[in-house]
Amino acid sequence: MKKRLDFRIEEFEFEILEEYCQAVGRTKTDVLRELIRSLKSKKKPLL
Repeated sequence: MKKRLDFRIEEFEFEILEEYCQAVGRTKTDVLRELIRSLKSKKKPLL
């Protein structure tokens, strides 16, 4: 089952994401999903 996630980010963060997505030819959804999935292999929390 898919869940919807909405969150707010700063304009500069959005621009970083937008530029990255354009550079690699992928959607923001694809990039964010990959980032979230990569967290599973992290040993330590980011904070």
